[in-house]
Amino acid sequence: MENQLAKSAEERTFQYQDSLPSLPVPSLEESLKKYLESVKPFANKEEYKKTEGIVQKFQDGIGRKLHQKLLERAKGKRNWLEEWWLNFAYLNVRLPSQLNVNFAGPGLYFEHYWPPKEGTHLERGSIYLWHNLNYWQLLRKEKVPVDKSGNIPLDMNQFRMLFSTCRIPGISRDSIKSYFRTESEGHSPTHLTVLCRGRVFVFDTIQEGCLITPPEIYRQLAYIHKKCHSEPDGPGIAALTSEERTQWAKAREYLISLDPENLTMLEKIQSSLLVYSIEDSSPDVTPGNYSQVTAQTLTGDPTVRWGDKSYNLVSFSNGVFGSSCDHAPLDGMVIVNINHYVDKKIFENEGRWKGSEKVRDISLPEELVFTVDDKILNDINQAKAQYLKQASDLQIVVYPFTSFGKKLTKKKMLHPDTFIQLALQLAYYRLTGCPGSCYETAMTRYFYHGRTETMRSCTVEALRWCQSMQDPSTSFLEQQQKMLQAFTKHNKMMKDCSSGKGFDRHLLGLLLIAKEEGLPVPELFTDPLFSKSGGGGNFVLSTSLIGYLNMLGVVAPMVHNGYGFFYHIRDDRFVVICSTWKSCPETDAEKLVLLVFHALHDMMQLMNTAHL
Repeated sequence: MENQLAKSAEERTFQYQDSLPSLPVPSLEESLKKYLESVKPFANKEEYKKTEGIVQKFQDGIGRKLHQKLLERAKGKRNWLEEWWLNFAYLNVRLPSQLNVNFAGPGLYFEHYWPPKEGTHLERGSIYLWHNLNYWQLLRKEKVPVDKSGNIPLDMNQFRMLFSTCRIPGISRDSIKSYFRTESEGHSPTHLTVLCRGRVFVFDTIQEGCLITPPEIYRQLAYIHKKCHSEPDGPGIAALTSEERTQWAKAREYLISLDPENLTMLEKIQSSLLVYSIEDSSPDVTPGNYSQVTAQTLTGDPTVRWGDKSYNLVSFSNGVFGSSCDHAPLDGMVIVNINHYVDKKIFENEGRWKGSEKVRDISLPEELVFTVDDKILNDINQAKAQYLKQASDLQIVVYPFTSFGKKLTKKKMLHPDTFIQLALQLAYYRLTGCPGSCYETAMTRYFYHGRTETMRSCTVEALRWCQSMQDPSTSFLEQQQKMLQAFTKHNKMMKDCSSGKGFDRHLLGLLLIAKEEGLPVPELFTDPLFSKSGGGGNFVLSTSLIGYLNMLGVVAPMVHNGYGFFYHIRDDRFVVICSTWKSCPETDAEKLVLLVFHALHDMMQLMNTAHL
């Protein structure tokens, strides 16, 4: 990244924002044609014919009018979807967001200089924090390199939401407040929040105009740690952020009504750079199994997580670290980016601090002591109880597949992402005998404030291939041909989705226009095939590529009878992360992952055998 930084000395992180193209509105005919294609795997002939009629009626009637209104809206906005998506996908949702929406995962520093070791968490934590703070300074100076695809700059707006950003609960809709400013824009908060044993502390990271050093951060963390481990636990105000959103909004209003100082303290947490969570637990980490550390990063102690913060750094007592993030203001690639920077710095410095051990005379951390009463304490207990009950229902499995990785799939001229997606389709088909409606994240960052589009991986071609793999009368050659057809289709769809030609966000826009105009919900959205194929947030497989850098991440499944499925790609391996709800008898994360591994082997065998 240093070389990249030097190379991009002339480029500023946010300099291309004003020249990025606006998010386009696809053609109505194209979107409906693609939608019809996507429901085919889930329909018999009669069902498909019925849906075809509904789509045609929509295209000739109300759909055309709604599309016109959408085009009008797009004329006045550089991103017609942005506000709608934020509200619909995140801020209107009333489910407790910490477990159902947030994403979390460990940094893989334990693979090199920081293997699990009790008693190292404060010293390592001070170095870990310091590297994160250096990244914050680079971002403020706009020296974080612009992400590009080839030579094309991608939207960097989400990077503004990494530090000093917080979701604020509302009775019917939450809001997001970002206090971050670049140096050229003015003052930005410089303090961070530390949560430990139900207590809340803040301290400043700038002393005499400079960032405090790891030995100075260590002194602050050691002071907090010692105080919390020699005195009674605090009330655990943070647990309220794990509550159902309207409940939390009401509890927050009540908390503020108890004492205006409570609001000042809440604002200190909201505006802080990040939240540093000190956990007392020591999750297991072995080279062949990252399940426990990944699970505990998402489902750890609710009294030391501020679920609404865009960036919680989590420290475990065995010197293992991770992060937990509110998904509303940003997507996973921002965290992958900062984590890559931190990982590289830890590695370059052999996990140590090589600078001065001198500690300046800096102010001790300030404790934020909230005024509480029995009602608030009861609310906290209730929040903890519902959180722990749901957390214990989440099954998370994380295994590496080490037989091959990106290197070999590329050698076979096959895209590694598509390779895993098709292996998942085959695994799910073998597990259930049915096709699995699947959401894969496609990025739309070529466009101004672009975030994501839905890429539906369960195609007609993928299903035909899965069926051929289960049919003993099909030859290897035919299976290979069908697999390659599925690859071609998947790759084309991914390209379309990234270049603004997906259809799911377009259909959402049409539905939201109808709602805003007070019109009845068009039949297209109430047709059983709409939700059966995954529409309206009903995908049984909710998936995403975490990337090619050292980071793991997990999100809960989208539906109760579904799977969250995420993967990290390396030259020699794939690391697969799968989540399910234990209370659903028909899902099993472990089984699915092992079937995916089996499918990966079968696919490579097809490539090795068919051309002999």
